[in-house]
Amino acid sequence: MNLTQLRALVAVADAGSISQAAERLGVTQSGASQAISSLEESLGVRLVVRGRRGMSLTAVGERAVVKARESLASLEAIRTIADEALGIERGQLTLASFPSVFSTLLPPLLQQFNTQHPGIKVVALEATDEEVDAWLAAGTVDIGVVMRLSPERVGATFYRDEWVAVVPAGHPLSRPAGRVIPLATLVAEPFVLATGGCATHARLIAQQHGLTLDDVRVEVRDWASAFALIREGLGVSLVPELNLPEDRRGLRVLRLETPIHRDLGLEVAPRSAESSIALAFLRMASQVATHPKSPVHNVET
Repeated sequence: MNLTQLRALVAVADAGSISQAAERLGVTQSGASQAISSLEESLGVRLVVRGRRGMSLTAVGERAVVKARESLASLEAIRTIADEALGIERGQLTLASFPSVFSTLLPPLLQQFNTQHPGIKVVALEATDEEVDAWLAAGTVDIGVVMRLSPERVGATFYRDEWVAVVPAGHPLSRPAGRVIPLATLVAEPFVLATGGCATHARLIAQQHGLTLDDVRVEVRDWASAFALIREGLGVSLVPELNLPEDRRGLRVLRLETPIHRDLGLEVAPRSAESSIALAFLRMASQVATHPKSPVHNVET
């Protein structure tokens, strides 16, 4: 029995499926499944039951997951004691991110970190993804949100979502309901290109798949502006699921035929690679399950 197995059991209990549990743990689906199987084998009892609608705990599993949570909480308490011994009680952490993450993913992370380390002042700076990379290299910030982790720096993936198609309600591509569409079909349409302050956007995604955006009608930075233009029928767009609006009236959201995932990471600047404060934030963030804020669903008016 080990820490990975206990975390896998808790993740399955919370998520209800092995695939979502794997996402929460930041491991492959087979890795999460193997952790559960190994735990069951070591204990000699069944802890989960696999069914059509996912996974559920057995009676033994229900009792075991309570103890697993207690064990993980105890381990985190030990980590807190160690952090205090290392001096993570007073100090400052400087963090940089592009705009879309500021309004979605960062607030709960910052709140949790403040709860765990109230003596640490966190300074959060908004920038483009290119500026974040430059600031990390220069040591201007301690941690940055990046699109692609560098193998030469300390970091961890903390969020994964998909690029999805957004079209006006009533658009021919939105029929039949629930359809998936090829990326090539989407980019051939009149296009509303939104960058969100990032160098990685629909044009680059298309290029990476050997395609081009030949009919860009409007290019904007702000996602809200892009959705307003799509509602008015000016074009379609390719959007990270994280950036979908809560109010989807007048819009249809479609999955791509071949999913394209986006991984966001937290990367530590070289000068901060041994900072106990930066590493504490990275460790906390990598343990927090973060998923798309809402499932793909559509409301038409």
